[in-house]
Amino acid sequence: MTVQTGGCCAPITREPLAEDTAAELAVMLKAVADPVRLRLLSMIASHAGGEACVCDLTGAFDLTAPTISHHLKVLRTAGLIDGERRGTWVYYRVVPETLNRLGALFTPLAGPAGLELLPT
Repeated sequence: MTVQTGGCCAPITREPLAEDTAAELAVMLKAVADPVRLRLLSMIASHAGGEACVCDLTGAFDLTAPTISHHLKVLRTAGLIDGERRGTWVYYRVVPETLNRLGALFTPLAGPAGLELLPT
């Protein structure tokens, strides 16, 4: 098989971002730009049952409980996670719509322009 390229990459979005949309997405991107928050988000998203108790999250980090709470608040303010208090614990879950919106920013609409697989 021979791969021929000849052109630029396909656009990743249908149109340029509006100012308000860019501002909303920037908040989300800033929230996940921190390694601790990115790990917390992945731990919550991959936890059995689709939600994780804060008690399940704190042990994975060498950080104080208030610091973990701060990071969770940033993720929650960005709309990436939601939480529910049950007794003394808070259970967190991802907000699929928000994650999908963020992920769509990086999903190409099509393959690279001019990329063709030709039989050899």
